[in-house]
Amino acid sequence: MPTQQLLTFEVGGSRFALPVRLLHEVVRAVAIAPLPKAPPIVEGVINVRGTVVPILDIRQRFGLSPTPVAPEQHLLIAQSGGRVVALRVDRAVDLVSVDEAAIESAARVVPGAEYVAGIAKLPDGLIVIHDLERFLSLEEAGQLDAAGEAAARRKAR
Repeated sequence: MPTQQLLTFEVGGSRFALPVRLLHEVVRAVAIAPLPKAPPIVEGVINVRGTVVPILDIRQRFGLSPTPVAPEQHLLIAQSGGRVVALRVDRAVDLVSVDEAAIESAARVVPGAEYVAGIAKLPDGLIVIHDLERFLSLEEAGQLDAAGEAAARRKAR
């Protein structure tokens, strides 16, 4: 039976997952530099081995209370469409292998759940699987691109 590899993580006391195929790496949280004119969903940017990576605010997207950056938090560096992004999470928990049959389509369970790829049924409960491909709206992606270009122009002066 086909399986899907997932990285489980916690945010605000809830468990979520991200398909491992999208994941580049997991690192400890570091200071986040602000990115002027970025959309509200972008917390700021970090430098990952010479690449400027935007931090997407998963808490804001799901209506959770904001928290300051703390060293015990993790950053999930992952692929979202054509760009590398990071999600700041409370902690990365585990790598799990889930049978495809144990994953319900988000559209079937919660129609209109636009940031959710599916719901995995695990022995110890349910886990929401994020859909990073749709995490940024087209408008937010455009705003992020414009803010990044403006920052690059300021730096080049």
